Amino acid sequence: MTTLPILPASLRARCAGLWRVLPAVVTVLLLCAPGRRDEADITAAVHITTADVASAVLVVICAVALLRDRERPLTRTAVVVLGTPAVAFALATVVSRDPETSLPGFVRYVQIFVLVPAAVLLLLRSRRDFRWVATALIAVAVFQGAVGVHQYVTETGASYAGRYIRAVGTFGALDVMGMATVVAHGVVLALALGLAPPAGSPRWVRPAALGTSALLLVPLAFSFSRGAWIATALACTAVLLLAGLRLALGSLAVLVAAAVVLVGGAGAGSALIGERLTSITEVAETPDRSVTDRYAMWSAAVSMWRDAPVTGVGLKGYPAHRDAHASIGLSSSSDTASAGAKFQREPLLTPHNMYLLVLSEQGLVGLTAVVGSWTAVLVLGVRRLRRGRGALRTGKPADCGLAAAGLLVYQLADFLYADIGGPETVITALMYGLAAWWALGSEARVEGPPVGSVPAPASAAVAVVPGGTGHP
Repeated sequence: MTTLPILPASLRARCAGLWRVLPAVVTVLLLCAPGRRDEADITAAVHITTADVASAVLVVICAVALLRDRERPLTRTAVVVLGTPAVAFALATVVSRDPETSLPGFVRYVQIFVLVPAAVLLLLRSRRDFRWVATALIAVAVFQGAVGVHQYVTETGASYAGRYIRAVGTFGALDVMGMATVVAHGVVLALALGLAPPAGSPRWVRPAALGTSALLLVPLAFSFSRGAWIATALACTAVLLLAGLRLALGSLAVLVAAAVVLVGGAGAGSALIGERLTSITEVAETPDRSVTDRYAMWSAAVSMWRDAPVTGVGLKGYPAHRDAHASIGLSSSSDTASAGAKFQREPLLTPHNMYLLVLSEQGLVGLTAVVGSWTAVLVLGVRRLRRGRGALRTGKPADCGLAAAGLLVYQLADFLYADIGGPETVITALMYGLAAWWALGSEARVEGPPVGSVPAPASAAVAVVPGGTGHP
């Protein structure tokens, strides 16, 4: 039977695998949809967002692909690294003091730290797929950042220092960390792309990516999130150092100069940013109310762990045990408000520290499994990146490696002052999946074909031309 190719072979090859990465891209883009929450959503045992539904579809598509292709899904290393936390989550649920309450927590943890990352690892077949997801995240960061800057300029954001100038994007005042998290990821990804543009990319990619990274620092500053600033600084420093010391110093100077000029144009608001920045060094001597409450919640988490050191009090057990372990100085909630929205009180249901949350609810077993998994991904990812020091010369995906390392460093630093919760949590799962793809993926997927070649899709049929040879 004779078949005539309708599209060029290179274009067919590029489009054939697009369905695999499309669910991840759609999940990222859905973060642009307004998703304001109220107090009922925060206190509910289960709160499902549009991004959660999209991530579930992502996992289902991955399962269907595995059944269709009948291939070995994961390497032994990947199974151990991603599977060990799942065992710890199950153990914490079974021995929980309230298993019924812990069950939704088990589903949430498995979704964020096991299923979605594994699905991303399995569906992404090449560095091109990685860049599709990264580009989508940068686009969302630009959109959310633009909304945040508009909120700051027009004073239509969340309340801060008596004015509605805090940039929160489309997430709303009850998810003040949403925009900051997305924009911070965009900063790291754009910086990695600018430092190591893909081989063969146009010349404008480098300045455009570095410029985007610098511009995103503006809405990040307007988020007034001290933790996001610290985590972004650490992640960008790691990316710059991994890219090379000479390149790091030059790029860092440009980014700092751009940030000073851009933020300096904020007018009177720049004084508030300066005060917020200065307060980072004062949290131990003269902490404000939010810092005092955080210290009290951290102390409560440690007290819970002392009562149940091996397996903790159970997933989602922190709120029920908080008052019995916290000092009387702890506020029961924090005040939130935004332009055009009523005043609300946000209950303090977590210690706002992922490590202490895991320690209190899952004990030493859970903390060892979870942190061990994250550390393994980081170590294996950095090792793979260092093996390809000549990445730009050999065509290896240096931008993917830098991005993966930077994202994971950001997340590990971010978890010192934050935990999972809110619609942006799905982004955490996707970014962890990208890091796992780089660290745990097979050499064939990560290293890719030689520069300039276009791999044929695995399921491509051979078109037989009379009198000639077969062509994929």
